[in-house]
Amino acid sequence: MKRLRIAIAQLNATVGDLAGNAARILDFARRARAGGADLLLTPELALSGYPPEDLLMRQDFYRACAAQLELLARTSPLPIVIGHPEESAGKRYNAASFLAHGEVRATYRKRRLPNYEVFDEERYFAAGHEACVIELKGVRCGLAICADVWEYGATEAAALAGAELMLTLNASPFHMNKQARRYEVLRDRVAATDRPVIYANMVGGQDELVFDGASFAMDGQGRLTHQLPGFVEAVEFVDFADGHLLPGPMAKPPSAEAEVYAALKLGVADYLGKNGFPGAIIGLSGGIDSALTLAIAVDALGAERVRCVMMPSPWTAQMSLDDSREMVRRLGVQYDEIPIAAAMEQFAVLLAPTLAGLGPKPDWDTTDENLQARIRGMLLMALSNRSGRIVLTTGNKSEMAVGYATLYGDMAGGFAVIKDLLKTTVFRLAKWRNIHDPYGTGISPIPERIITRPPSAELRPDQTDQDSLPPYEILDAILERYMENDQGIEDIIAAGFDRAVVERVARLIRVNEYKRRQAPVGIRVTHRSFGKDWRYPITGKFML
Repeated sequence: MKRLRIAIAQLNATVGDLAGNAARILDFARRARAGGADLLLTPELALSGYPPEDLLMRQDFYRACAAQLELLARTSPLPIVIGHPEESAGKRYNAASFLAHGEVRATYRKRRLPNYEVFDEERYFAAGHEACVIELKGVRCGLAICADVWEYGATEAAALAGAELMLTLNASPFHMNKQARRYEVLRDRVAATDRPVIYANMVGGQDELVFDGASFAMDGQGRLTHQLPGFVEAVEFVDFADGHLLPGPMAKPPSAEAEVYAALKLGVADYLGKNGFPGAIIGLSGGIDSALTLAIAVDALGAERVRCVMMPSPWTAQMSLDDSREMVRRLGVQYDEIPIAAAMEQFAVLLAPTLAGLGPKPDWDTTDENLQARIRGMLLMALSNRSGRIVLTTGNKSEMAVGYATLYGDMAGGFAVIKDLLKTTVFRLAKWRNIHDPYGTGISPIPERIITRPPSAELRPDQTDQDSLPPYEILDAILERYMENDQGIEDIIAAGFDRAVVERVARLIRVNEYKRRQAPVGIRVTHRSFGKDWRYPITGKFML
């Protein structure tokens, strides 16, 4: 009887930390060996981390990767299939090597190089052209890397070369509904080859990307046999016996809200952890965006690493102060209040002679509003400079889309936690977090009034967001169609939306590109974010 036990290494690699990643892989190898595995399967580019971006342009990067690969081959207690960058004969490849008996026994080169959404692999790599089938304990295993399984060709070639089982190394970033799409494309490959597949995915945060793990195995009929949990490192064992995968552990699928919240938590934890920030600073407003950001930060980092600052102006409502004080009491974070009225008055004095030459001053304009936001930004950055903590900005996707944010004001900071959440999703997540208590305290972190009151920037008397914007239910529906799904203006109008509103939203998206280019990086949770997968010109006149 042919039998092979494969350990999936769902690991969290750090880009460029070659020695650290190699040590992590070696630790997984030891755990796999202790569990009786014959082979360890890592994610795509596990040795270098994913994506290495322009590190892949450097010769010394490839030399360092090769040195760590040789070290792993010599020291691993069992065979490994490992993802790594490779340079050979003047070309660079996204590769997977089979390490056994102290050496590199075979190397597969990725054939399908994605160049869409957040992927730029054609910029860095040459495509491979050959199938790779390795043999261990009499079982012939075909290798594939991530995008290889999203199209016809690579897995089919491996099957024709004699593979009985497909091993797929992946660095597939999370976005909403991604796992269902993975199942769909893997079932297509299984149907085309009649071969079972083991899918090992990266986990962890890397700048704006979050990798959810959620690795799995699928039998030759397209049925799940193993499902690993998402957003955590894990080792799981998959047994292949006489042409079949034996059933194994199946993690319960999370809700959509649970997935997104977990992605945001992991993104915050890894961005601060991997970059060495000792903690976070958040400017509270008494509104839902800063409240959700605070809840995520505390869940990701612990209350002791989060400091909140409330900076009331004369237009800050008492309920905003009361709700902020109540939330920080519930969460136990450090809290300061710094009133900004004196700073507002001083700026007015400083600017009065210069502004007087620009014509009569209106009773109120955006100059007055933006000064408040920028005063707050300066205070937060001063605390960041002195403490070394990073400022987490609190703007959402709806605001960023239409420019309802102040450059160097509420956009000032180092990491934008909810940058890819539409406002309607912010409300959904806040409500979800309030009824899901991971600590068993019975305490909802966000005061109910923060969720139920009308959103307001509180930069002028009696202001609400809807003074400047369409209702969020309408705005977000248009943004989903126009920005995320590339629908044209006429198509959106034909779907029943008001022409004037659609044209206004489209114009605001276009003219505020210059703002978004200066915004901090933020966590991607949709299939189209204002980040690596949004590359529109700042200077441009075309209206879709």
